[in-house]
Amino acid sequence: MSALNRRKFIGLMSAGLASPYIISSSQAKSLPPNLITNNNDYPLPDNGLININKANKIFPQSIASGDPTNSGVILWTRVNPAEYNEYEPIVFQVCLDNRCESLYLQGEVHPEQLNSLLDYTVKIDLDGQLAPNQTYYYRFIYKNTSSKIGRCRTTSSDHSIQKSLKIAVLTCQDFTNGYYGVYNFIAKDSSIDFVVHLGDFIYESTGDKSFQANKYEDRKIKLPSKAGYASSLDDYRHIYRRYRQDDNLTTCLEAHTWIMTSDDHETANDCYWDYSRDTLGAPDHPFTKDSEFGNNIDLLRSLKLSAQQAWFEYTPTRATLTYDKTHPHQFLRIYRHFTFGDLVTINMLDTRSYRTAPPCGNNRIFERYFPIGCTDQYDAENSMLGYQQKEWLFNNLSSSKTVWNVLGNQTYMGRLAATLLGQELALLTVDSWDGFQYERRQLAEFVRNYNVDNFVVLTGDLHCNISSYLKVDYEKSLNTGLDNNLIGVEFMAPSVTSTTFLDGIEQHLKYDVKKPELLRLFSEGAVRINNPHIKTFNANDHGYATLEFFRDHCEWVVYGVSKESTGNGLTKRPISHVHKYTELPWLFKKSTRNVS
Repeated sequence: MSALNRRKFIGLMSAGLASPYIISSSQAKSLPPNLITNNNDYPLPDNGLININKANKIFPQSIASGDPTNSGVILWTRVNPAEYNEYEPIVFQVCLDNRCESLYLQGEVHPEQLNSLLDYTVKIDLDGQLAPNQTYYYRFIYKNTSSKIGRCRTTSSDHSIQKSLKIAVLTCQDFTNGYYGVYNFIAKDSSIDFVVHLGDFIYESTGDKSFQANKYEDRKIKLPSKAGYASSLDDYRHIYRRYRQDDNLTTCLEAHTWIMTSDDHETANDCYWDYSRDTLGAPDHPFTKDSEFGNNIDLLRSLKLSAQQAWFEYTPTRATLTYDKTHPHQFLRIYRHFTFGDLVTINMLDTRSYRTAPPCGNNRIFERYFPIGCTDQYDAENSMLGYQQKEWLFNNLSSSKTVWNVLGNQTYMGRLAATLLGQELALLTVDSWDGFQYERRQLAEFVRNYNVDNFVVLTGDLHCNISSYLKVDYEKSLNTGLDNNLIGVEFMAPSVTSTTFLDGIEQHLKYDVKKPELLRLFSEGAVRINNPHIKTFNANDHGYATLEFFRDHCEWVVYGVSKESTGNGLTKRPISHVHKYTELPWLFKKSTRNVS
């Protein structure tokens, strides 16, 4: 069928397929094909932008796409409230070319749907409207002005044979702690199919001296509340708006379709759910620590709801939001999965909303970090996932038919400890899966017993890059692969800008420990002696990673990119290169010399 015959003209209604606050194309309303009058007044230069100066004024956070299916994506934008007209609809177009000359479909969002309830953000769910495994170009039009033109992509049809898939993997991008030059490289890389972000897309704190450098004058953020931590919906929205105005991040959001989840800093550092009080646990937030707030249950629950709503508003995600619910566990669900033909399934987890309290206490030193004499991490009552999410995950894993099965996971799943002859002596942190060892083993045994093929866990949070084996029993120190103990592999991406693992350790210890001493203590050799399941370890670089899946192997490449500048001359360098073959349980280190 020709492109002209495939052209569709659709209007939108407020009842969404996935959420009442995602606008869907479930009912059609024709629009005239000549949507913009005097089209020649808006010539498209080679870079595909129309009237860019005014576009930035009307669409200050530009556009984005995310959550691909085999027949659609989520399109996202935000209209400047100062430009809002209660009688003016916002129009979107999806085209077959990057100049938007070959129109595929278009539709409008009615004015009453563009309002302050969701901070003038718009999500359009095109599921069911696009063709599988295709690249499209899209834009929004408001007041006769076009946004920038973005690029989006659908997945392959379920069960179709797919030869390869390449994703970029990112995590931990503290805006106040450096520049986003890393996103220039990802935006320009046309070999990348999708971008996966594992959380800490924002940081709720804007000047915490324990981990934020506060030396980048043009990156400082002042919250509406004047506080140093987000404490309201306005604060969270303000942070997202500032992050989403970064030119490098904006360009990458325009260039690729994203798959995202959240970690702790989208809400509060090391957060969890306090089941004993049925409210948010936020051990480092002023609502918990400062006597003036009294560790108030209602304030903490409201904080979680505000964080959830802002995340929903400012990410191009098909998460399920139920606005009339007042409990965070019913208000928003973000765990979901994506299938790429018969090659890859990615299950994106939420390990913050339902997890129980830290097993060894809430103090930073010697309870959450470097816990001494604690054994509560083995308690069967501790849960990272919560019952419903765990059941959802196990069902997905047991029914999957793809070659590779991937978890988008926030914190390190393997063990990271000081050991003696394989025996655990002291853990680095129980904020990771080390604090939830009963459930970790339960998951590992499920993967082994159900013969889940080619199990891969993607991880962020720790601000270093790691490749390692996943085991049922970490006290069996050998990685032979012959005893049914190895059940998969884990790849951790470095932080984009957030304080490196070594710098964070140095700040948490608060002792007179110098960086060279830490480098020796946490060198790859020292870490691997204590944790022989770890294959590669680097704790001193910022950057990103790519993971390319093939039918017989996957290829993990980590790139180091400085956070100190974004201008000309910024380079990326490959710092780790690892292969995992489908028919072998082991990881193989490869040379970085021939990696582009």
